[in-house]
Amino acid sequence: MTSFTDSLRAFDLKSAAGERRVRLALGVAVFAILTAVSAQVAVRLPWTPVPVTFQPLLVVLAGVVLGPRLGAASMVAYVTVGALGAPVFSNGGAGLPWLFGPTGGYLLVAPLAAFAAGAVAGRQRAGWRLLAGLTLGVATMYAGGVAQLMMLTGQDLGAAIALGAAPFWIGDVTKVLFAFAAVSGWRRFSKENDEA
Repeated sequence: MTSFTDSLRAFDLKSAAGERRVRLALGVAVFAILTAVSAQVAVRLPWTPVPVTFQPLLVVLAGVVLGPRLGAASMVAYVTVGALGAPVFSNGGAGLPWLFGPTGGYLLVAPLAAFAAGAVAGRQRAGWRLLAGLTLGVATMYAGGVAQLMMLTGQDLGAAIALGAAPFWIGDVTKVLFAFAAVSGWRRFSKENDEA
């Protein structure tokens, strides 16, 4: 009888581990898809080649919700699918050449941005660490985007910031605050349900 119950326990643990892997893989896929959808809501500004999108919000959320490694994996999946030709970049852009254009720097560092956001936010995803993680994730995207704009345009750092970061500060602060409120609210809701 003991070997039978031990077998049942082992089977149950394997089943739970398998379900967890499926949930994690699903999370990676869902964030990659949501990032692709968010890229289609793109508003062009006349003075910069970089459009306004919801991508930074999804990139940092992937990191803090899934954790640094899985958040980065979801962004690697997103960028890879786009590089292979799926029209998932802003306004339906696709292909390897897109990654070497004016918005490519933001895309190439998206995995690093998600990782940074998740690593700083930590498992608790609360308070100042969450806010710092979200902010660092967006700043990482700016760094990649501005660096590529400097290489493409030959402009100095100030001019590249004026093109690739400054126009988006207000919108991205709003996105960070929204992400902070959403994750904090979800955490409180989950905690209350676990205690109930």
